[in-house]
Amino acid sequence: MSEASIKQAEIAVEQQHVDRVYARLDELRAEAEAMRDKSYEYGREATPEALNERDVMLHHANRTLQALNAESEGLVFGRLDFANGDAVHIGRLGIRDPQFENLLVDWRAPLAAAFYQATPEHPLDVVRRRVIRSSREQVVDLSDDLLDPERAPADMRVIGDGALMAALTRSRGDSMRNIVATIQKEQDDAIRAPEGGVTEITGGPGTGKTAVALHRAAYLLYRDQRRLGGPGVLVVGPSPVFMSYISRVLPSMGEHNVELRALGEVLDGISTAKIDDPRTAEIKGSSRMVKVLRRALRLPPPDAPEQLQMFYRGTVLKLQADELKRIRRSLHNKGGQPNRNRMRAADALLEALWQKAKQAADENFQPDRDQLITEIGDRIEFHRFLVAWWPPVYPMQVLRWLSDPARLSQAARRLLSAEEVGLLAKSWTEVTEWTVADIALIDELRVLAGPPPKRRRTEGEAEQPQRAVNYDEYAHVVVDESQDLSPMQWRMVGRRGRHASWTIVGDPVQSSWPDAEEAAAARQEALSAQRTHRRFTLRTNYRNSAEIFALAADAVRDLVPADDLPVAVRTTGVEPSVREVSAEQLPEAVRTAAAELVAAAEGTVGLITTMARRDEVREWLSTSDIADADRLRVVGSLEAKGMEYDAVVVIDPDGLAAESSTGRRALYVALSRATQLLTVLKTS
Repeated sequence: MSEASIKQAEIAVEQQHVDRVYARLDELRAEAEAMRDKSYEYGREATPEALNERDVMLHHANRTLQALNAESEGLVFGRLDFANGDAVHIGRLGIRDPQFENLLVDWRAPLAAAFYQATPEHPLDVVRRRVIRSSREQVVDLSDDLLDPERAPADMRVIGDGALMAALTRSRGDSMRNIVATIQKEQDDAIRAPEGGVTEITGGPGTGKTAVALHRAAYLLYRDQRRLGGPGVLVVGPSPVFMSYISRVLPSMGEHNVELRALGEVLDGISTAKIDDPRTAEIKGSSRMVKVLRRALRLPPPDAPEQLQMFYRGTVLKLQADELKRIRRSLHNKGGQPNRNRMRAADALLEALWQKAKQAADENFQPDRDQLITEIGDRIEFHRFLVAWWPPVYPMQVLRWLSDPARLSQAARRLLSAEEVGLLAKSWTEVTEWTVADIALIDELRVLAGPPPKRRRTEGEAEQPQRAVNYDEYAHVVVDESQDLSPMQWRMVGRRGRHASWTIVGDPVQSSWPDAEEAAAARQEALSAQRTHRRFTLRTNYRNSAEIFALAADAVRDLVPADDLPVAVRTTGVEPSVREVSAEQLPEAVRTAAAELVAAAEGTVGLITTMARRDEVREWLSTSDIADADRLRVVGSLEAKGMEYDAVVVIDPDGLAAESSTGRRALYVALSRATQLLTVLKTS
């Protein structure tokens, strides 16, 4: 038989098994749907036992259907042939036949570990590892690794030369694919690491850090659904663009109890993608801001009354500005959150009025302390004064107050320079949209100020459900692009997982945060409750061709140790195109480069520019007649974090480096996004 005939024969063999799996999948769906329908019948009985049984059945049926209805593309993707003659098929979920024999082993199960861990040096009793590629329910390709040739039966057929390289050359779309069929051993070690403590995954561009972290989340949910299924898993990433890109990975593996939030979305009720200029973001992210915000809460609110005057039984009781200032300082010195101290503030004012009354006492005026406090404390004018002098404070309101440079200077004394005060005050003047850096400050103020009193409903207004503040509610937290988190963002994210286990993903070489030591200290504080810390370093760049990565690495070779740069394992023979054009020629050069790459590449084409020029570049392209222009993606330098495209145009590399406080590290990120083709447009 010819090689092609042998391959088709093996495809037919695997197709038979795939057909059995999908047929059984349909049976299991029907059984789950029947269970769901039956649970509704139990609900017709009003006894507590019947209602409880209904809830249990409905929950189980819905969970089963959710898993079975997950994206089924490539449901069966692997096979292991063992030395003892046994064979098992590996897939996205586990499926048994009616006799409870395995038709498909879940990739996360211990039995499937050999699919990722076996090597020719350590075959783990695996003779042949087969990767199966399907289109919907149809097997279209096979690729085998013969791991133990000496133990292979004479009639064992071996197809192809490995699946990984084929997967690497496939075009990219708008969503990251799961990599369950092509996980490599160094990646699998990190995925299957023990659950507790902190698991850190580091590595350069293209090493699969993000995919590994997401697959680890799926693995942990599979292994410990009871613990993780309730509180759930939080995945934090750098931008909405990135979160959209990875959004299908976990659902495609049947995992839905996961929240994906960009840094501008971590705080409930607020969502933003707006970015400050780098200098302002650097100030807002600094750990110095904790003290600035604490001081800001100690300041009297703008337009607070400076005198309290009450008439009591013919006597005027008066507290002057300096006395009110001392009372405020004393209250803050005792600690506690301002919004929880309003009653203490009322008591302190009443006590001070009592002291004034004692001083004014004579033969005609003999005040009683309890009577005075009760009578004045019930007066509407006293409550009005209290609301104005010690009002409930709201985080966003406090930031708006700090748009006053004089007020901010008072809170930032000896902490921020005059230039820094000016930049912050300007950023909070007439705010129409908060920035990503502001979210961490607002979260900090929520903690420092405490919960404000509930607002009274107006007549006819429906009661609004109270959103739970999402502190400490996650069982596992994944932080991607962790090298970019500011100290304030580490504090914010840390509150979401005080009792959680963690997976932290990053690459120090790609950092956009300028003070690594300050960020490391904040991270250490955020993770201080974790006793176990394990680290995995991924060293193989699967994304970039060697030709593309060589150019990207040149941008930072003199800045970082050589060991911090991964090794690109794939060559294409196609060198990046570097062109120098004038500023006037740049719009036309961008259109030309974009058209060339759309014609040459099958998938998405990214155009990476400075954050300030995104809209301008989009406008340049809107006037072009590029075929398949819907495959073009214009992103700013910060939005390019974690992304990958089949082809990339990097626009004005010097501008990209100048825009970031970390300089050429930002350029390194942009240059390492392409899988196939790269064009760089330098301006002269």
